[in-house]
Amino acid sequence: MKKFLAGCVMLVAVGTFSGHVWADTVVGPGKKVTMDYTLTVDNKQVETSVGKAPLVYTVGDHEIIPGLESQLNGMRVNDEKVVHVAAKDAYGEVDPKAFRDFPVSSLPKGLTPKVGMILQATAPDGSKFPAVISAVKGDQMTLNFNHPLAGKDLTFKVKILKIENAPATATTP
Repeated sequence: MKKFLAGCVMLVAVGTFSGHVWADTVVGPGKKVTMDYTLTVDNKQVETSVGKAPLVYTVGDHEIIPGLESQLNGMRVNDEKVVHVAAKDAYGEVDPKAFRDFPVSSLPKGLTPKVGMILQATAPDGSKFPAVISAVKGDQMTLNFNHPLAGKDLTFKVKILKIENAPATATTP
């Protein structure tokens, strides 16, 4: 009888560990989340991780846009959801101060500027970022330094693939 009871307790413990604990794990602070997503903007698919490497992020580490992260909290493994993120909670509204005029002669020789062309700009610290030509007038062009998705509402279709405890981070005194 003792062996039977011990076996039952072991089955309950294994069942609880393998089912209950995982089922109760939800996206939230202190969790590392692996998910698939498809991003659409203006009803057009812009990007997807489906069939590629999934997105992995740690909740609270500012690795994904805030409007998406907040709407994933509470989801469980295998949950799927369509998330709508307003521009202000994604890449922000278009900032009119992020448009600057430059002479066309500042482009590399042989490059003809066209509206919509994406250039790679270099900041004083050496970091690189995109700039989009928004206008060309004579020997002047206007570059837009806003994020390409600024001012856009985003729609994500997400599926949570894995939730685990985030690794502890080292703190400096």
